[in-house]
Amino acid sequence: MSTGNETGGRWIPLESNPEVFNFWAGKAGLATSQAHFVDVYGLDEDLLSIVPRPVKAVVLLFPMDPEGEAKRKEEDERIARDGQPKIDSTVFWMKQTIGNACGTIGLIHALANSDVTLSPTGPLQKFIIQCQDKTPDERAHLLATTPLFANIHSESASSGQSAAVIDTDLHFTCFVEAPDSDIRKAAEGAELKPEDKEDKASSGMRLIELDGRRVGPVDHGECKDLLKDAANLIKARYLSGTASVYFSLMALTGAVDD
Repeated sequence: MSTGNETGGRWIPLESNPEVFNFWAGKAGLATSQAHFVDVYGLDEDLLSIVPRPVKAVVLLFPMDPEGEAKRKEEDERIARDGQPKIDSTVFWMKQTIGNACGTIGLIHALANSDVTLSPTGPLQKFIIQCQDKTPDERAHLLATTPLFANIHSESASSGQSAAVIDTDLHFTCFVEAPDSDIRKAAEGAELKPEDKEDKASSGMRLIELDGRRVGPVDHGECKDLLKDAANLIKARYLSGTASVYFSLMALTGAVDD
């Protein structure tokens, strides 16, 4: 999807296909024998139940439409103005400045925020380390100036089953679970302020949406089951009121194929 701020040029869109995403992930250094992407065939309970566990991230491809864009813009403005629950400092998020790079951004967000095994000498682990002290915009610049990622993206785009279309209104976003910032700090021995102790009788995890076009990571509330909670949010926020069939969902799972 075009970002509207393409300071890093444009790439060929990635196909929403587990084989394509696993190809990219393997090239970037993921141990795909221990974690891989799979299709999620529907949002009903019975279809979610067949997805191998544990689910470490959820990646959604959705069609951009004026109504949905307006709602996301309104939410971003509200977050910028009023704030939101504190996002844990361990969450990795970066801006998207390259057109049609949302697939690669989604992959980076999924893998960087999951307890998956990455090769210490692989490009993704090196990128994550280089990004540690950088701002989201600086991370975007690093991605745009690292040719290896452009090459991995291009190879992955070419491995898809469908002909690539440069001009597309489809976009990837990613959902992960992250520690509740206050609960994690308390577990590490920090003393919480009285106001921070309110409403903390929870699972200790939050559902976080990571989209490089947004104002930042978006907190969607308590997370008890990543796949189910993401599915419920997608039904309410993305599928409600639309007749489009151009949706696709994948999960990053730690289950190993037999």
